[in-house]
Formats: sequence, structure tokens, C-alpha cells
Amino acid sequence: MRISVIVCTYNRAETLRRALESVAAQTLSGSLEWEVLVVDNNSRDHTREVVQDICRRNPRQFRYVFEANQGLNYARNSGVREARGDVLAFMDDDVTVEPGWLDNLTAPLRNGEWAGSGGMTLPLGTFTLPRWLAPDGPFNMLGVVCAYFNLGDKACELEEPPYGTNMAFRKPMFEKYGGFRTDLDRCGGDTMSNGDTEFGRRLMNAGERLRYEPSAVVRHPVPEARVTKEYFLKWWFDYGRGIVRGWERKPAVLGIPRPYFNILRLGTVVIAQKIGRWTLSLNPQQRFYNKCRVWLTAGQIKEYYRLARGAQDKAIHSIPEPRASG
Repeated sequence: MRISVIVCTYNRAETLRRALESVAAQTLSGSLEWEVLVVDNNSRDHTREVVQDICRRNPRQFRYVFEANQGLNYARNSGVREARGDVLAFMDDDVTVEPGWLDNLTAPLRNGEWAGSGGMTLPLGTFTLPRWLAPDGPFNMLGVVCAYFNLGDKACELEEPPYGTNMAFRKPMFEKYGGFRTDLDRCGGDTMSNGDTEFGRRLMNAGERLRYEPSAVVRHPVPEARVTKEYFLKWWFDYGRGIVRGWERKPAVLGIPRPYFNILRLGTVVIAQKIGRWTLSLNPQQRFYNKCRVWLTAGQIKEYYRLARGAQDKAIHSIPEPRASG
């Protein structure tokens, strides 16, 4: 069996170097073969030089792939197409993977029982939590800044899809269910998300099983720029947009595009309830969490409006031109 690690990157040459060094140090059990594909998504820094350097030192394992279409999921899909492995593992370009990560993450996928797997993702190093950010409990939002994913120390079946920084799937899953949706996830400076989780959820909705492997550990850094209220609010707003894009499209009701009904519901009852929870919260962590949920709803409303206008324009353009009499 062969395993492919796919690392998509955009303008992160220095963190990429550290990430690739950590994956280069992996060892796999038995006679398993493995490779690492670094997919450069139009980087303008010295990413190519960093990858070429590690390719020279590890010519049998590392390959450079260039993807001209801007967007994380274009890069992921390019990696899927180029991969030679039977199992495809994904990691981010700014993480450090612990020894044994790749072996442990892919072990459940070698006999066909599981379609995919997700490992444990923890913060890299230490950082000071602001008083408005809860480290755990119901208002915990560490996942926003470091893709924090920790379901405990026991392996189990996943009830929610894993994050793209620490996940793996058998390659036939892409042949059967398609690739990552290119209208979801980051594109340049856009913080749209959900492309990774949408794919995992697509498999789960089809009855496929995903496994949590706590021994497959990734360490994710926490940049200072992310530990701000502005970053959190923008992230939640774009997350709301991504949720709507990931939902199944439904037909119009009495000729009215369905998104208009969703806008009405979200823009009245739902957002009023969330604003009430936000403004009435006394605990600063609970208060900011509820504020973020308001921004999420606002993002959903914006995306529904975009869909409604698109459906309306499509309906208008589909009306035939009047025919001349006589």
C-alpha cells in the first residue's frame, strides 16, 4: 500500500519549511511506501525554493505541484489528482506533525473498514488567552485560531467530520463522491471555510464511517493576529456564508426563491434571539461567544441574499422575449 500526504500552501515559505521537515521525519510500519505532494497555489514568496530544497534532499518522497487556480480546494483537488497513494492524508502548511502521526492516522484505513480518519490537533507552544476567549467548556472557540480538535484519548467513531489540517481518506472516496467543492474554503485573503468538513460530512451522510485517532497528533501555531475580536467576528461571518453554500439547494415555493424565506426567518426571529443572548450575557466569554453567533447569522443572511438574487436573475433571464404579432 502507498500513502500520499498532501500539503497545500500559499505564501507561507518559512512555516512551510518547518512543516515539511516534521513530515519528512515520519516513519511507517511494515512495507508501506509514502510520498509528500506540496501543492503551491500561486505563492509569490520563496515557496518554490523551499520545496525544491527538500525535494533535492528527499527525491524519492517529495514532489512539487503547481496549481494556478486560486483557492485552497483547487489545490486540494490538484493534490488528489496527482497523488499515487491508496490513502491520502492532509495537513496544513503551518503545522508540526508529531512522530508517528502519519502511521497512526492512516492505520485504520488500510483494511477498508473506515472511509476516513481525523487526528488530534493541539496548539503549538503557549499563548495568553484574552479574558473574552474561553479555553474549554460550551463557549470554547479555540478551534477558530488553531483548528483545535481534541475528543479525548480514546479512539472512536466520529460524529462530526475532521478538520483539513489533520485528516485522511481512502482515495476511492474521491472517485465515488467527487472532490472538494471549490466554492468553499479559503481563496487568497478570503476566510471562507467549510470545504474540508463539507467533504467529510458528505461521506458520513452517505453512510461512510470516519474514525478519530488521538495518537495522530498535529501541533498548530496560534498567530497573534488571530487572537483578536476582529478576526473572530470575520471568521464567524464567513463561516455562516460557508454553511449556507454547503446546504442542499431546494426548489422555489410558489415561484418565490426559497432563500427569501430563510432570510425572513433568520432576519427576524433567529437574529433577535441571538442578539438578546448577546446583550444579556454578563460573563465576558459567554457574551463574546453569543456575539460571534450573531455574526454567523449575519453571514448566513448575506449568503442567502446572494443566492436569492441569483435565483431571481436566472428566473428573469429564462422568461422568453415576447414575439411580434402578425
